[in-house]
Amino acid sequence: MCTCAMYHTKDHYFGRNLDLEFSYQESVTITPRNFPIPFRQEGSMNNHYALIGMAFVCGGFPLYYDATNEFGLSMAGLNFPGNGYFFKPESDGKDNISPFEFIPWILGQCKNLNEARALLDKIRLVDIPFSKELPITPLHWMIGDQSGSIVVESVRDGLHIYDNPVGVMTNNPTFDKQLFRLNDYRGVSAGPSENTFAKGLDLDPYSRGMGGIGLPGDLSSGSRFVKVAFTKMNSISNDDEDSSVSQFFHILGSVEQQRGCCDLGDGKYEITIYSSCCNMDRGIYYYRTYDNSQISAVDMHHEDLDGRDLVSYTLVTKQQINQIN
Repeated sequence: MCTCAMYHTKDHYFGRNLDLEFSYQESVTITPRNFPIPFRQEGSMNNHYALIGMAFVCGGFPLYYDATNEFGLSMAGLNFPGNGYFFKPESDGKDNISPFEFIPWILGQCKNLNEARALLDKIRLVDIPFSKELPITPLHWMIGDQSGSIVVESVRDGLHIYDNPVGVMTNNPTFDKQLFRLNDYRGVSAGPSENTFAKGLDLDPYSRGMGGIGLPGDLSSGSRFVKVAFTKMNSISNDDEDSSVSQFFHILGSVEQQRGCCDLGDGKYEITIYSSCCNMDRGIYYYRTYDNSQISAVDMHHEDLDGRDLVSYTLVTKQQINQIN
């Protein structure tokens, strides 16, 4: 499964963990403004805003997992099994967009959340797979800009758009239920715990961090939502770039998955294949991978954003160790 988050210091940051048991050989991919993006039902978008993000480039098409455009509007798709539902295309004036086209459709045309909301008012997410080898994946999405974020879920009774006051998202259940579950943890805190067990009973705060007792620590999506929301909303860092990026990866690290802890059977284990952090204001995409703890960075503004060709950077996956002696 996966986790997505936003974080603000002096600048604004958006990123995610991709948790899966296999990789599609994804790469950091820049889609410049004049790269033609064909849509199955809505023609081709030949001029659009530039994007940077993580994508599996298949047949020349960037299948984005997460991306940020040149204005900072950001978007990530996370697995939504059992809930995600997509409809048949109809000719009723709505835009028929397949889930694999959704990220470039929104980020290619919208500068901010207000523009994204306007586009969402006339969209239908449709059941059109990329290919026979790549069928439809049930997804839902978090979209954010420098002002906040929303969650978009296409389910059997239609398209739901939720305001996201915590700036995080995981997988199941639906976002409204995940958000409601935070009520169960209203008593936890980052500070020392208060003795409210019973009057007259002297209980000793024998350890630091006892205010967080009760926070879930398992790898289920509901538990990860609670843990990453608590971590993110209590996080403090300096506002320089290095400190902010470092803190963002620590936030994601609070719910990362280690090989062996999520056993899928047949020798398969879900792991955090990569973690990402994009500076939404500067267009710098940072990432690290399961076997490479070093943070790597790609700056979209170091490329020709008026070009017509995709620019892709293969992930650095081999561990980079600074040998001291």
